Amino acid sequence: MFMSISTTGSAENPATDLGFLLHKHPGKVQRFATSHGEAHVFYPEAEDESCTAALLLDIDPVALVRKGRGDGKGRGGSPDFALAQYVNDRPYAASSLLAVALRTVFRSAMKGACPARPELPGQARPLRIELPAVPANGAGEGGGPAMVARLFEPLGWRVEATAIPLDEAFPDWGDSRYVRIALASETVRLADALQQLYVLLPVLDGAKHYWVAPDEVDKLLAAGEGWLAAHPERALITRRYLARRWSLTRTAMERLELARLAEADDREVEEVDNAVDDRPEEETGATAASPATGATEPATEAAESARATGRGGQGPAAEKEPRGPSLAEQRRTAILDALRESGATRVADLGCGQGELIGELLKDARFTEILGVDVSVRALQAADRKLRLERLPERQAARVKLAQGALTYTDARLKGFDAAVLCEVIEHLDLPRLPALEYAVFGAARPRAVVVTTPNAEYNVRWETLPAGSVRHADHRFEWSRAEFGAWAEKVAAAYGYSVVLRPVGPEDEEVGAPTQLALFRTAEPAAEHTAGLATAESTAGPQPTTEPAAEHTADPTTPEGGEPR
Repeated sequence: MFMSISTTGSAENPATDLGFLLHKHPGKVQRFATSHGEAHVFYPEAEDESCTAALLLDIDPVALVRKGRGDGKGRGGSPDFALAQYVNDRPYAASSLLAVALRTVFRSAMKGACPARPELPGQARPLRIELPAVPANGAGEGGGPAMVARLFEPLGWRVEATAIPLDEAFPDWGDSRYVRIALASETVRLADALQQLYVLLPVLDGAKHYWVAPDEVDKLLAAGEGWLAAHPERALITRRYLARRWSLTRTAMERLELARLAEADDREVEEVDNAVDDRPEEETGATAASPATGATEPATEAAESARATGRGGQGPAAEKEPRGPSLAEQRRTAILDALRESGATRVADLGCGQGELIGELLKDARFTEILGVDVSVRALQAADRKLRLERLPERQAARVKLAQGALTYTDARLKGFDAAVLCEVIEHLDLPRLPALEYAVFGAARPRAVVVTTPNAEYNVRWETLPAGSVRHADHRFEWSRAEFGAWAEKVAAAYGYSVVLRPVGPEDEEVGAPTQLALFRTAEPAAEHTAGLATAESTAGPQPTTEPAAEHTADPTTPEGGEPR
C-alpha cells in the first residue's frame, strides 16, 4: 500500500520544508509499527525545487485476521475477507488501514503542529498526492472516478481519477473497482489534506477493517472540522464512514448541521444548541439569572399567573385558593383556539422546544399532521422523550415528525402546511436577523395562517422579582410593547399579503395590558396569487437564497427599538 506527497519550491522557500510539516527528516528512512504491519516513510527526492515524501504500508495479513474482524461478517467488517482471509487486496489497496497509518505516522502533521517552524502549517503550498490503487466501491451510490471527483473537488482539489482495468491484456473485461488517483492543489493546507484523506479513504472503500463504535462519530467530526459540515456530499460521507450504522449516522448528521448553522451565524455551537433543562421552565421551579445584570426572572409560569391574578400573596388564604391555569397553559389554549379558528389541519410548530404545544395538538384529532422544528438537538431529544412517540399507537405517532432546522433559513420542509406557530420564538433572535425569519416563514413557506406570541414588555413592571428594565429570560434579545409588536405585525402583514389580528393572552391589566400578546396572521389571498405581496417583501428584504441564511439583512427603519441584544 503506497501513497506519495509532493510539493515544489525555490531556494527562498525550499520544497524540503515538507519535512518540517510532516515531522520526518528527508535524509532518513523511518519505520513505524502499526497494529497490522509496518509503515515506512522515505523521500524519493528532496531538493529545494521539488520534494516527495512516500508512505509505504506493509500489511501483515495474519495480524489482520487475528486482530481485526477477519471473517468479514457483521457491520463494519471488510467484505473482502469473505473470499479469503489470507489472500486479498488489503495489503495493496488504500483503505481504512492506510487511514489509520496516516494518523499513527503523521499525527502531529494532522494537528497542524510544527514547533520548529510555527509559520509553516498555516501556509498553503503546492501539493500533489498520488495513490496508485484505491477501491471506489459504489454500492449503488455511484462509485469509480465519479465518486472520487464528488468527494475531493468541493474541497479545492484538481482530481485525476483513472479506473484500473481488470486486465490490460483483455480490455473487453472492463474496469475493476480500483482507481488510480492524483490530487493537486495550491490552496489546501497539508494538515487539512491529511485530515481529508483520513476520512475519505474509508468512504471510498465503503468498509473498515475494525468495528465501528460510537466513538467513531467523534473521530469523524474532529477530522472533518472546518470542511465536512459544508461539504455537498456530507450525508454520503457520514453514512459510508460510519459503515452505514444508522444510529451513529443520525447522531453525526445532527451535530454536523449544528456546526453548519453555527458557522453560518458566526456563533459557537453551544450558543445554537442552547436547550436548557429537560423540563419546561414552568416545571423547574427555579429562577434564571441574567448574565448581564444578575437579575432573576419570574421563576415559573405558575408564578407569573399567580402574580398576574393577584394570588401571589402569603398566608393561609392565598395557600387555600385554588391555582388557575398557568400563563404557559393559557398561551397554548389561545394558540389552539386561533388554529381551530383558521381551520388548519396541518400545523408546523416552529421553535417547538420540548414539545409542550405538540402534546396539546396531538389531543385534538383535527390536527392530522404536526411538524416540530427546532435548532437545538437537545430540545428535540427532550421532546421525543416527553411525547413518548415510540410508545404511541402507530397511527398516532405517524401524525408527528420532529426535525432540526434554523428558522432564519428557507426550508422546503415547511411548505404546504395550513398553519405555522411561533410561540415565544421571535424574542430569541437578534433584531437584524428578524427579517430573515420573516421571509423564511411568511414569504417562502407561506402557510395560510401564522400564529405568533411574544411577551408584552409593558407588563414586566408587574413582576415583583424583575428589576426595572430587565427582560423575562436571559436569552431574550428584546421584548416589545403592545405598540411595537403591533407595528411589526402590520408591517409584516402588508409586506407578505396577510391580514393580522392582535389579541391579549392572560389576565389583562387596565394600565399595562396582558402578560403575553398574540398575533394571528391569515393570507389575504390564495397562496398562488400573492405575487405582488411577495415582490414587495423581496424588494424590502433583498434577494433570498434557498440554502443560506439572510445574514445581510438589517432591521427595517420602522422596526421598534424596544430591545437591544443583551
